[in-house]
Amino acid sequence: MAHEVRESRLLIVGLGLIGGSLAAALRDAGFEGEVLACDPDADEIARGVEMGLIERGDTRLATLLDGVSMIVLAVPVLAMREVLETLAEQGVADDPSVVITDVGSTKGAIREAAEAAFGRLPVNLVLGHPIAGSEKSGVAASDPHLYAQHKVILTPVATTDQRAVARVRALWQATGAEVLEMEVERHDQVLARTSHLPHLLAFSLVDTLARQDERLEIFRYAAGGFRDFTRIAGSDPVMWRDIFTANRQAVLAALDDFEAGLARLRQAVSDGDADAMLSTFDRASHARHYFDSLLNQSSYQAEYQMQEQTTLCYRAGPGGDVRGRIRVPGDKSISHRAIMLGALAEGVTEVSGFLEGEDSLATLQAFREMGVAIEGPHQGRVTIHGVGLHGLQAPSGPLYVGNAGTAMRLFAGLLAGQAFDTELTGDVSLTKRPMGRVADPLREMGAVIETAEGGRPPLKLRGGQALKGITYDMPMASAQVKSCLLLAGLYAEGETRVREPAPTRDHTERMLGGFGYRVEREGDTCWLEGGGKLTASPIDVPSDISSATFFLVAAAITPGADLVLEHVGVNPTRIGVINILRLMGADLRLENAREVGGEPVADLHIRYAPLKGIDIPVDQVPLAIDEFPALFVAAANAEGVTRLRDAAELRVKESDRLQAMADGFAVLGIEHRLYDDGIDIIGHGGEGPSYGGGRVDSLGDHRIAMSFAVAALRASESITIDDCANVATSFPGFIELARRVGLTIEAQQEDA
Repeated sequence: MAHEVRESRLLIVGLGLIGGSLAAALRDAGFEGEVLACDPDADEIARGVEMGLIERGDTRLATLLDGVSMIVLAVPVLAMREVLETLAEQGVADDPSVVITDVGSTKGAIREAAEAAFGRLPVNLVLGHPIAGSEKSGVAASDPHLYAQHKVILTPVATTDQRAVARVRALWQATGAEVLEMEVERHDQVLARTSHLPHLLAFSLVDTLARQDERLEIFRYAAGGFRDFTRIAGSDPVMWRDIFTANRQAVLAALDDFEAGLARLRQAVSDGDADAMLSTFDRASHARHYFDSLLNQSSYQAEYQMQEQTTLCYRAGPGGDVRGRIRVPGDKSISHRAIMLGALAEGVTEVSGFLEGEDSLATLQAFREMGVAIEGPHQGRVTIHGVGLHGLQAPSGPLYVGNAGTAMRLFAGLLAGQAFDTELTGDVSLTKRPMGRVADPLREMGAVIETAEGGRPPLKLRGGQALKGITYDMPMASAQVKSCLLLAGLYAEGETRVREPAPTRDHTERMLGGFGYRVEREGDTCWLEGGGKLTASPIDVPSDISSATFFLVAAAITPGADLVLEHVGVNPTRIGVINILRLMGADLRLENAREVGGEPVADLHIRYAPLKGIDIPVDQVPLAIDEFPALFVAAANAEGVTRLRDAAELRVKESDRLQAMADGFAVLGIEHRLYDDGIDIIGHGGEGPSYGGGRVDSLGDHRIAMSFAVAALRASESITIDDCANVATSFPGFIELARRVGLTIEAQQEDA
C-alpha cells in the first residue's frame, strides 16, 4: 500500500521504539519520501541515520519543519503539550498542506493539550493510537513488522478535515495495520480496561512480591503463568506514569470495576461458594477463547467486532459419491432450549450431544453473562448449574446472540419477566429480521419492549414488569413465537394459552415437561400456568434433522448413493422433509426408532432412487420450513414440476430464501417460476448432469450455502458459493463430513 502514501517529507517527533518502527515499516514498504526525526537525544538520531531509518534529524523541532507534509508526534503523553506549543508558535496549524497526527494512548488528554496550545482543535490534527508495542525501548529496538496485523485507532472529531484523516489512514495502512475510527471518550474507556488496567495490576503484583522477604524464592519457583502475566511490568515506568496521570479518570473507573469483581471473588473463596467461583472462572475462560478468536480473525462471533472484511466462499466440484454412516451435529433448536431451561431450573443439568455452533455458543455465553455457572462444552457435553426461574443476574451490557433468530425470540420471552433491564442484539443479518411478531404479544402480556425501526433488533426490555397470561391466536405458524410466549408465561400471573394455525415444532413443550413443568395441549392450543418451577433433568440432544437434510438430499440425487444418518431427531413436528422426499419417490427408511429424553430419534437410511416432481402438500410446509432450500435442489433433479405455495415465511428467514434460491437457479440454468408465496421448479430427471455451474451468492445464509454445495453433485461444472462464513452458525464441520461421504468441496478466503 506504500504507493498510497504521498507524503513528500515525514517528520517523526520522538525517535524511540514507536517512531523508529514506523520509519522502519515505511522503508520496508517502499516509501520513497524523506523521513526526518526530532529527538532530545542526539545519539538516538545518529543511530536512526546509521540504521537507514531517517535521512537526518535534530534535537530542535523548529529547525526541521520547513517543507514537511506530515508530522507524527511519538513523544510521551505528558510531553505532548510542549511539542504542540512549539508547533503552534511556528504556525503549523495554519498550513492546510501539513497534517499532524500522534501515537499517544490517552486521546482526551492530548486533545485538551492541543486545544490549550492552539486555542482550538486544528482541522489538520488527526489524533491516533497504534495498538502495538514491546517491552524494549529506543530506536535500536525498531521493528518494521511491529504494526503488521495490529489495529490503529483514529479519533477524529466532526471538524477534522477528512482529507487529513485519509492521509493518516494511508500512512498506517502502509505499515500493514488495520485502521479503525472511534470517539475520543470511548477510546480512553476501552484502553483503560484493556491496556492501562492490566499494566497497573502487573506493576502492582511484581512490586508486592518483590518487597516480600522471601522474594528470591518466590521468583525462583514462579511458573510460566506468572511470567506471562507480569511480562508487561518490564515496560517503561516513566511512560506508564504519564499514561496513568493523563487517563486518570478512566483508569480509576476501570479499577473500581475490577476491585468490585475481585471483592466478589474473594467472598466466594471465603465462603467456599464453588458455583460462584466456577461461574466467574468459566465466564472468564470462554471470554478468553472469544478474545483468541478475534485475534486470529476466526469466525466465532466475528461480527461483534470491527475487523478486516474477508469473506469465505465454497468451491464445490461436480460429481461425487455419497456413501457411509455419519452422525451430524446436535439439533440447534433443542441445544438452545437445553441451555435456557437448564439455566432456569433448580439443580444441575447434564447435556450431551450439544451443538457447538456459533448460535448455540452465543446462547450459552449469554447465560454466563447473567451469572449462570456452565461447564463446557467439551465434545458435546455441557453441565449447567441452574439458578432457578428468578436467579438470573443483570448482564453488564447487551446480550449478543449472533445470527440466532431462535435465541433472540426465545430470550425475549424469558427476559420479559426478569427484574432487570436487558438489551438483545445480534449480527448484521439478524438485525434485519422482524421481531414485532414476538414483541407485540409480549406487550399484550404487560412487557415493555423497544425495537429499532420496523420492529427489528436490537430489543430493549424493561425489567420489573408484572406479566399477565393471555390467550393468543398466532396469525402465522411459528414455533419461535409459541415458545417465546410460553417462556414468558412461566413468569406471568394466570394462564398463557397459544393457538397455532398449523402444527409447529413442539420441542419447548416437550422439554418443559421433561423439566417437570406441566404443559397442556388440546387440538391446536397449548397452555401453561405461571408460577411453577423447573427441576434439573439430563438431556441427550438428538442429531439435527435440518443438518441431516443436506445429506438426505445429496443421497437422493446421486446415482449409486447409500447413506445412513445416525441418531436423528424425528419429532413429528419436524419430519416434513422426510414426508416430502418420500412423496417424491426417495428410498428413505427409518431404522432403530427409539425415544431419548422425550424426543423420538431414529437412524435414517437413504439410497438413490429417481425422484419425481410433486405439488408439496400445504400441511407439510410448516413441518419443513427450514429444509426447503435443500428440497429445492432435490426438485431441480426430479422428473417434472415441483410446486410450492403458502410458504411466504421463507422470505423473512436469514435471507429471502425464495429469491436467493431463484437467483442461484438462474445462474445454474435451472428452470423455475417465482411467486410471492412459493416457487415452481422444473426438473428434467435422468442420471447425468441436470444443470450447469457458476458463481452464486448465499447472501450470508448458511442453508442457501450448503444447499448449493449439494447441488454441485449433479452440475456439469463447479459451483462457487459466496459468503459462507455463517455455515459455522448451524453446522460446524460441514465440509469435513461432506468430504467424508464423497462430495468434492473446499473453502477459500477472499477479500470482500
